[in-house]
Amino acid sequence: MAGLSLQCGDCKVQFRTVEEAQEHAELTGHANFEESTEPVLNLVCNTCGKPCRTKTESDLHTRRTGHTEFSDKTAETAKPVVLEIKSDSGAGPSGSRSGDGSSKPPEMVVPEVNKELLAELEGMGFSTARATRSLHFSGADNIEGAVNWIVEHEGDENIDEMPMVPAGTSGGAVASMLTPEEAKAKAQELRERAKKKKEEEEKRMEREREKERIRVGREMQEARRIEEENERKRIMILRKAEKEEEKRAREKIRQKLEEDKAERRRKLGLPPEEPHAAASAPPQPPKEEKKSFLPIKPATKAEQMRTCLRNIKQTHKDEDEKVKKTFQTLLTYLGNVVKAPDEEKFRKIRLTNATFQDRVGNMGGVPFLELCGFEKDGSGEFLSLPREKVDMIILNTAGAEINSALVNPFFGVL
Repeated sequence: MAGLSLQCGDCKVQFRTVEEAQEHAELTGHANFEESTEPVLNLVCNTCGKPCRTKTESDLHTRRTGHTEFSDKTAETAKPVVLEIKSDSGAGPSGSRSGDGSSKPPEMVVPEVNKELLAELEGMGFSTARATRSLHFSGADNIEGAVNWIVEHEGDENIDEMPMVPAGTSGGAVASMLTPEEAKAKAQELRERAKKKKEEEEKRMEREREKERIRVGREMQEARRIEEENERKRIMILRKAEKEEEKRAREKIRQKLEEDKAERRRKLGLPPEEPHAAASAPPQPPKEEKKSFLPIKPATKAEQMRTCLRNIKQTHKDEDEKVKKTFQTLLTYLGNVVKAPDEEKFRKIRLTNATFQDRVGNMGGVPFLELCGFEKDGSGEFLSLPREKVDMIILNTAGAEINSALVNPFFGVL
């Protein structure tokens, strides 16, 4: 069977023609070649049409471009290898498979390039073959032109192969030469392209950051909504408890009035009133005694605060003005903390202060402040509220209780 390729006996690389084998020999120094019945592969990329000679080339092409579909056209392009070399005069074949020396291929040498530019490109990190190829084929006489050529041809398969030209020729791809103006324009185009890509990436990142901000904002808004809903429920429970307490106070006052009236009639020797009125509405055991509050944390604290305020009013039942001033002073202390929780002067009270003792200390208001989080220091001179223990819900609850004590005429009557 006729040979379909030439194979290097040293590195097993296949070649379609004698010229390709000679060029390989010049570059590598290998001289052991033989015919092979296995043709050189011709794998054509279905996407861009690039031919690949080996499976390794197709794999490299896939990694560089992402193209994965190839058509195997090896059988269509496989031809018997011709071992004869045409003479320079073009008169026809003049050699033979054994090679009698009558037709010698031209000697291939590395083209001459600017040594200074070559050294500068090597110093920039480019390989000698890539730098030589760029200077030879671009014809550039400056670093910028050579670098532009490397950028344009970075995807070439033979970018790192040393170029070879027949001995005695000046070489150079004139068609690919760029004038200084063209090289400058090309460099500007590359910079604009990089700038545009960077701007697109920044816009994409900004869109991602905006999406994240929107998501966080929605989560915070939902958290605030839940907190406000819980606060509304808590306030409703407190309002209901106040109304029930007021109702109980009215009922006890009414019963007290009825008893006083009956006592006066007895002393005056008058017969007792008909009991139909009392029978129509017999005193029932107070169902309110059953505490049906929801197990919300501030509710228990609120009951303690209400009891403390009630004790103050009952202890000083004949000093309404002083009790009112005490409640207003407590409300002022707590209001200042709510408005400026980071201000230490609002969270620290001197116990020996004469005004404080007259309005709060002597009236029994210190336990109420302690329910709000205030603590006595080691010396017992100051009453302070640590910043980490400032609880807005408790402070607002205390304010609501004080306000109720101020406006409710029946608060602390019984």
